[in-house]
Amino acid sequence: MNEEKPLALVTGASSGIGYALARQFAEHGYDLVINAEDGRLDQAASRLRETGAEVRAVRADLRDADGVDRLVEAASGLDIDVAVLNAGVGQGGAFTDTDLADDLSVIDLNVTSTVRLAKPLLRGMVRRGTGRLAFTSSIAATAPGPFQPVYNASKSFVQSFAEALREEVKDTDVSVTAFLPGPTDTDFFRRADLGDTKLGTMEKDDPDDVARQAYDAITHGRGSVVTGSLKTKAQGAANKVLPDSTKAAMHRSMTEPGTAGGDEGQ
Repeated sequence: MNEEKPLALVTGASSGIGYALARQFAEHGYDLVINAEDGRLDQAASRLRETGAEVRAVRADLRDADGVDRLVEAASGLDIDVAVLNAGVGQGGAFTDTDLADDLSVIDLNVTSTVRLAKPLLRGMVRRGTGRLAFTSSIAATAPGPFQPVYNASKSFVQSFAEALREEVKDTDVSVTAFLPGPTDTDFFRRADLGDTKLGTMEKDDPDDVARQAYDAITHGRGSVVTGSLKTKAQGAANKVLPDSTKAAMHRSMTEPGTAGGDEGQ
């Protein structure tokens, strides 16, 4: 990689928020290490190279320890200035109906891989005395998630984890940021089997807008930022004061199977 340019690592970068965020870094003069597990990664890398960025694409499934190790090895010896741990997946449906393997896959990607990657990345930044580590959290982290119970809980973990790490490194020049998008126009809802829910069919935020706001928060070293539309930010503010029982009932109205086509809620 070009040692004169800053370097950003972004996971889940083949599409959606991850790709949009990788493009933000590329357009602001960064070279990139990008990761995803699907076949669209090479196409994403080609488009990102059109910005003039040098791009190293690492195809690896982070749900597996071997996939995490492959990405860590690919980044070994590189000074990562910014790392965005964005890869994540959801699973809709009643907990009693979903397959245990699918639930555990959410934990493997959203929680376990996040910890596995954060450890070497943050250690490297602290050792060098500089760096920015960022996590894609979610507005879902602020509320219990009926019909998405494992996903919401996984994002609550990410949010708490990020805030704890930020406190640990506050006396260094390393920053930790968690940004919380709301429903965003990505493949997430199809992959999570949310097509027959109000959440799956409602109007969603633009991933480019989310990425621009996240880029600003990360590069300015902010801690926790709700990103997206005014509606999403209003929901984030409301969730700070509403009781969990109310938030759970509101979430159910959006995610219960068969709710597609009703009036928009939260």
